[in-house]
Amino acid sequence: MPPPLTFFFLILAAGLAGFIDGAVGGGGLISIPAMFLGLSSHPTTTILGTNKMVACTGTTFAAAQFVHSRIVPFREMALPMLAAGLGAVFGAKTAYFFEGQFEAYMRPVMLAMMIGMLLFTLLKPELGTTHTPKYGSRNQIILATIISFAIGFYDGFFGPGTGTLLIFFFVAFLGFDFLRASALSKTVNWASNIASLSFFLFRGSWLPLVAVSMAAANGIGGYFGAKTALTKGSKWIRILFTLVVAGLILRLAWQMMYSNSV
Repeated sequence: MPPPLTFFFLILAAGLAGFIDGAVGGGGLISIPAMFLGLSSHPTTTILGTNKMVACTGTTFAAAQFVHSRIVPFREMALPMLAAGLGAVFGAKTAYFFEGQFEAYMRPVMLAMMIGMLLFTLLKPELGTTHTPKYGSRNQIILATIISFAIGFYDGFFGPGTGTLLIFFFVAFLGFDFLRASALSKTVNWASNIASLSFFLFRGSWLPLVAVSMAAANGIGGYFGAKTALTKGSKWIRILFTLVVAGLILRLAWQMMYSNSV
């Protein structure tokens, strides 16, 4: 059990992460650095497992909001969700195999990806503002399934920015608007979170009291984040998406400059 002040800090971080994650993804930008700071004495896989319990609650509330809205038909979500869950299990297994050896190497890769995503979004002002699918229903589901498996693997392996990556790929490669991309990404992210959480729990890699307390705050944040996204629409989500990606870039650059920071 962390000290009271640290515990309070973790609860606040979880609530804010849930709100951001529920709207545009990228809640790991807040929750994972906070947990590495507050729980620094624990192994990486224990922190990742605890974070998965927290993230699962937020994505459950957010995904439920989007599923209920029927913005994306559930039949178009089923296969991508299954693929994301499968990818996440493989990713979690790989995280155990390379524990302590991969974290620093992920930062430059993520930084390059995030800079590319930000530039691509800024240079295409119309990107994601209208829903213009590039493929027929069958091919769309196949491509969404491939994307979901790959990002699901990353989510189980490391995780920060998963929702943001999913939204970007669904917008850029499928032609979704930001609202529909958020809806599909949240259900896919929920599946990858549940699958990887199950694996971490099976291995006993989590801190129950911290996880449950943070999960409650994250769930409330996720509910209001998704509700806000549904109310504000694609243009608002695009703006928040751009801000979150910029925040990820700054955070990753800071980590690379000061390698001991998280």
